[in-house]
Formats: sequence, structure tokens, C-alpha cells
Amino acid sequence: MRIGLIADTHMPGSLAELWPQAYDAFREVDMILHAGDLHTLDVVDELHKLAPVYVARGNGDLDIVDDRLRDNWLIEARGVSIGMIHHFPSPVRKSAEHIMKYVARHFEDVVPQVMIFGHTHLEGVHQVGDMLCINPGSPTLPRNQTLRLGTIGFLELSQDTITATVHQLTDEGADEVHSISVARAR
Repeated sequence: MRIGLIADTHMPGSLAELWPQAYDAFREVDMILHAGDLHTLDVVDELHKLAPVYVARGNGDLDIVDDRLRDNWLIEARGVSIGMIHHFPSPVRKSAEHIMKYVARHFEDVVPQVMIFGHTHLEGVHQVGDMLCINPGSPTLPRNQTLRLGTIGFLELSQDTITATVHQLTDEGADEVHSISVARAR
């Protein structure tokens, strides 16, 4: 199973339409997880033409009402628990203990195997204890800088492994820049 990951599109404030490279990259995915800050449902409607879309409500999405938006999601996909939330402590800046306390506050008694998040526009893939944490960055405003081609991510679930990758959008498509694979717990 291949899942497209995207966050912080900030549309239409950043662009009227998402870069075509992002749509092309997501053409063969089974679902798309958007980690918030849409600002409008237009991008969700377009992505939904490719695959089912689930969105974690970002701080810029407070007035959007739609069944595809929730404050956080816990999704089971091919036997893997995937949490998604917009604002999440950075694994680069916060301790594993701090992150796990945050997870406990927002996901009750479940520690997802994978956590998808956004907010910072800083792409990255990190292992925190047994949890794989992925921020796909922003396809439109990478690293909170000027409008340009940014990043998206993918989560691939096979029988034996979970693989998370971040891809830089380019004029020609999308190039992998970060990757981590972990064995699936049995």
C-alpha cells in the first residue's frame, strides 16, 4: 500500500492551484493524508479525484467544516496504526519523553506506529521510540520561505516493512531526499 503525504498547502494564499508535480506524484497512491493548513477545501477536492483524502485540521483551517477534516486521525491501514495531527513537537527539538506525553494527550491510550504531522514546513523522517514520525514539509512554502517547489512524502506499507520517504518537487517531477524503513512489529 502506498500513501501520499502532504501538509501546509496554504491555498489559495500561496498558489491558486497545487503544483502539477504533486498531483502527478500522487497518481498511484491508495490514499492521501494531508496534515493540515489547507485554508480552503479546493485542494482536498482536487486530491480526492486521485484517492481518498483525510485531513488533520490546522490552525489555518478552523472555519472549515467537512467530514474529511478532524483535529486528529487514527487510521488503520494494512495492520499499521497511523496517527495524524497538524501541530506536533519536533523530534529534532523535543525529547522522546515530551513527544510521548503529547501523543498520550491527543491519542488517548494508543501510540500509533506512524505519526504524520505538519505545521513547521520543515520536512523530515524520524524514529521516536517505536513510532515513525513524518513531516512531509510544504509543497508550496518549503521551510517557511518564499513560494517555490517544496516537498511531499510517501508512506509504503509492505508485509515486512514500513517505509517513509520525503520527496523534493522538481521541474521534472519529485526526487527522494529523505528515507527510513523499519521492520513491522509482529
